[in-house]
Amino acid sequence: MGHTIYYNTSIQKWCGFKKFMRRVCSGVGYQLKEEKGTLIIFPQKRGVEPLRIKKEGDGFAKTNLIEPEHSIYLLILHSVSSFGSVSVWED
Repeated sequence: MGHTIYYNTSIQKWCGFKKFMRRVCSGVGYQLKEEKGTLIIFPQKRGVEPLRIKKEGDGFAKTNLIEPEHSIYLLILHSVSSFGSVSVWED
C-alpha cells in the first residue's frame, strides 16, 4: 500500500525559491528541472515519484514512506512558507 503527500502552493518569491531549491537539490543529490512554471525534483530512490512544485496550485507525490525521501519532501514543501504559502497533508 502506498503513501501520498498532497499540497497546495502559492509562491510569491519564485526566483528566490528556485535559487533555494537548486542549492537544496544539489546538497542532497537530487536532480532539479524547471518546466513551464513548475519545479520538478527527481529523487534518488525507486518507488518515490518526482515532486512537482507549481508556482501556484495543487500537487501530490507518492512516497510510499520511503526514507529519507519522504521526510526530505516534507521539509522541502514546508520550506515554501518562507517564499509564499503552502498547505500539506498526507494519506
